[in-house]
Amino acid sequence: MRRFFDALLGRSRPVPSKTERLFAISTAMVTLESQLGLKAIDRAGITFKPVESSYFERMSVDLNELLKISTQDTGSQFETKTDQYNFRWIILVDPQFEDLVATIHIVSEELVANGFGEQLLAAVFGFTTAEGRHVYWIYNYKRGMFYPFVPRGDRTRDNALELRFASAMGRELPVEPELERWYPIWDIPF
Repeated sequence: MRRFFDALLGRSRPVPSKTERLFAISTAMVTLESQLGLKAIDRAGITFKPVESSYFERMSVDLNELLKISTQDTGSQFETKTDQYNFRWIILVDPQFEDLVATIHIVSEELVANGFGEQLLAAVFGFTTAEGRHVYWIYNYKRGMFYPFVPRGDRTRDNALELRFASAMGRELPVEPELERWYPIWDIPF
């Protein structure tokens, strides 16, 4: 009934975040390394839009405590940054890729559990090619899909390489089929 009235009155609701497909990148690691020649770096990040509220600030304090406990168990490190668009980043450092994925999932689940799932923007996993180029696999929480991002510098990207990577990983990852949704995230802080 609520959806009916929202449609009738022209209101829209935020799309709920989809966290369940995030783990697909853990199982795709073998293909990313063997077929694409990508080597995971020891960093990943999650970004979200903070909310001006005391409840959000309390959740942020609790999230930091949760991260301290979680990273103690895995030996990971984390830091929090705010970018030029006022999005908050939690940057994780860990040589074990599975630990990066698990910790990012913990953060996203904590935001969802506290009612801030719609604030989630993306999880970003860093890789390098054999030539030393940076490649990022970005998980869009609103769509529940991954897409590659290969910056070239000077705010340009290597679309041909992105398409090649997406085509190669289509069976192992939920790859975003709509190319116009492959949003670049410039100035990734790791």
